[in-house]
Amino acid sequence: MAASCANPAIVVEAKPVEINYRSESTVLRDVTIRQCDNRIEAAEARSTGGIAFENSRWTFSGNVRIQASGGNLSSDKAVVEFRNNLISEAVVTGKPAEFEQHGDDGKSARGHANTIAYEALGGRISLRENAWLSDGCNEITGKQLVYNIIQQKVEGQSRTSTTQTAGDRIIITIQPKSEPGSGGPCTKKAPDKKQ
Repeated sequence: MAASCANPAIVVEAKPVEINYRSESTVLRDVTIRQCDNRIEAAEARSTGGIAFENSRWTFSGNVRIQASGGNLSSDKAVVEFRNNLISEAVVTGKPAEFEQHGDDGKSARGHANTIAYEALGGRISLRENAWLSDGCNEITGKQLVYNIIQQKVEGQSRTSTTQTAGDRIIITIQPKSEPGSGGPCTKKAPDKKQ
């Protein structure tokens, strides 16, 4: 994900608990990290690689919210890799971890799974374990799904999955369009989240 703003500085707001320059470790509470339109918020953040973002790994926990590439992720925990001062990838976990995107064209996508992996360079998320995606009308469920945030399309199952078997299938539920004159496409409430 290239920083396309005029000043790609990283701004960290937090209650510092420990910043250890010798061991290159950091613990922060009530943390917000911002860069351009990207934002990460959490109750706690721990890093290896110091406070810098050149090449570091951060573990966020407690009410984690990530905003990047026009999409939003929320979870109990996230492990975020920074490379060259940019988010490289993030793996969020929860019961469930959630994704939401509102496109410029008014279309939206939502999803949840036990694990969601965000790949910044390709603008993709992989939903793993109890994966569910919806465009507000139609739904796709499966063990694992891949969604391209940039192109706003489902790409199918991960090409790198080591747990996928020939019997893994997805289920697509297509809802009928709303009644003529009702003012819009169908809308369907998200199913109860599996614990």
